[in-house]
Amino acid sequence: MGTAADPAFDRETLRRGVEGQTPDILLSLYADDAELRIVDRTTQPSHPKVLHGRDEIGRMLDDVYSRDMSHKLERCVIQGDEAAYSESCEYADGVRVLSESMIALRGGKIAEQTLVQAWDE
Repeated sequence: MGTAADPAFDRETLRRGVEGQTPDILLSLYADDAELRIVDRTTQPSHPKVLHGRDEIGRMLDDVYSRDMSHKLERCVIQGDEAAYSESCEYADGVRVLSESMIALRGGKIAEQTLVQAWDE
């Protein structure tokens, strides 16, 4: 359980990070030892893609934010040391992506995240 001295996870910083043009703000929200599990059509629940640490997560975010696409934070719920958010994305050619994330927080940073995503085919 958090204390008054624990930094809070900030919804507006998350919005700026998700909707920004570079991954820098979003990456700053992750703990150094964070783990990100990604489930989608190619990395299904029995074999998710798992990224360990800010370096691996940063490389993935660099790739995503280098693409010609927009990102929008749709919803975000924060309760104690857990949060959930929905993100919608659209590529320049009109292909849309929707992702849902559940996250565990530690010291105001993302410690664990499970991201489930689907896109137009």
